[in-house]
Amino acid sequence: MRIGPTWTGIGRSCGATSLARGLVIAAPRSGSGKTVITFGLLAALRRKGHIVAPAKIGPDFIDPVFLGRAAGRDAINLDPWAMTADHQRALAAQQAVGADLLLVEGVMGLFDAAADGHGSTADLAETLGLPVLFVVDADRQSQSVAPLVAGFARWRPGVEIAGVILNRVATARHERMLTRALAATGLPLLGAMPRRPELVLPERHLGLVLPGEIDAFSAFLGSAGQAVEDYLDLSAITALARPLPAAPETPPGLPPLGQRIAIARDDAFAFLYPHLLDGWRAAGAELSFFSPLADEPPAADADAVFLPGGYPELHAPILANAKSFQSGLRAARDKNALIYGECGGFMVLGQTLVDRDGAGHDMAGLLPHTTRIDRPRRVLGYRRLLHEGALPWPEGLNGHEFHYSSAKQLGLPPLFEALDAEGTRQPPMGGRLGRVMGSYAHVISAAQG
Repeated sequence: MRIGPTWTGIGRSCGATSLARGLVIAAPRSGSGKTVITFGLLAALRRKGHIVAPAKIGPDFIDPVFLGRAAGRDAINLDPWAMTADHQRALAAQQAVGADLLLVEGVMGLFDAAADGHGSTADLAETLGLPVLFVVDADRQSQSVAPLVAGFARWRPGVEIAGVILNRVATARHERMLTRALAATGLPLLGAMPRRPELVLPERHLGLVLPGEIDAFSAFLGSAGQAVEDYLDLSAITALARPLPAAPETPPGLPPLGQRIAIARDDAFAFLYPHLLDGWRAAGAELSFFSPLADEPPAADADAVFLPGGYPELHAPILANAKSFQSGLRAARDKNALIYGECGGFMVLGQTLVDRDGAGHDMAGLLPHTTRIDRPRRVLGYRRLLHEGALPWPEGLNGHEFHYSSAKQLGLPPLFEALDAEGTRQPPMGGRLGRVMGSYAHVISAAQG
């Protein structure tokens, strides 16, 4: 049975502080190569004996899986839009316990944020007081790299770009031109990575594919680490790291869904936030895991069942024939357990899932809706969520929505009322029927104020 990440809580001791140092990896824009650079840095530093704790900025589920595999310890999400500054500091400090370096991969471009202007990589770097390694895609430019880097470096006084990494450098001559131009910025050049087609990661509609789906993944990891060792100055990079700030006790997280929570986890249900699971454990909840793709039912004694997001559309025939899984869900409903599905989990709670080829597959049928991905339309953004109902969470929540499928609702009361990051009202989300409920929202934290 292949399953998704295995959040064990290593290095996240509640309330602990850390003297570890940290760095943020950022870029001018998405697609500059910061994920592969971060991945390779983790692999190379680990190979040299460093204990490196990985983190990812923003509501990303897939990059943290790669970062965790490279570091040999679970990655966490740090979200400067959805989390308070104290929450970010506390999670970063907990993640760094037992490590000598916290390496944080940014999201999009350094200053890119939600529509309200909050939640950027720069926001997180300033909150934690960490320097930024700036990854620049040098493809199809030469001397123009200097004003690009200089502009970013001077844009926000509270954010320090400590060094530059060039990516996709074409030739030795190209590198010399870039190096001479960058000298005028006064920023150290920490290395120049040549074009490496073998280090391009495959993608699908929600981002990168999961590591378990990449043939020869260990070889890919080794190649990325070796490329970083060959072309980047690891000693100079680690010397730039700065100590993390002292952190308060972790603010209370979202309350557990129940005392005994059964959580679906495999390649179809891989999108989970580790900080939520850690918070539930800290509150005394007992967590168990099961694989719907292996036709496993939730634990019979569970008083709550959580179906997280993932890729059920890629496994719809298997899920349609997972009779033990589906009957286990119905048994949990019949004994009045709380059953909650997010995004992909919400899709599976419905009656039918229509795949990309237009074929319909019977799902659990606990909620009377049909979802379909044969007419893909991207929906993406942060959400302020309001709810009234059986969820044991505060009335106001922060979450995120990212999907290409759509749902046809059949007259149920919605689970959430929703606003986007700018406060614009969105269509009501999801549905609830008794203690069965779900929506496309991925909940991150309680809303503040």
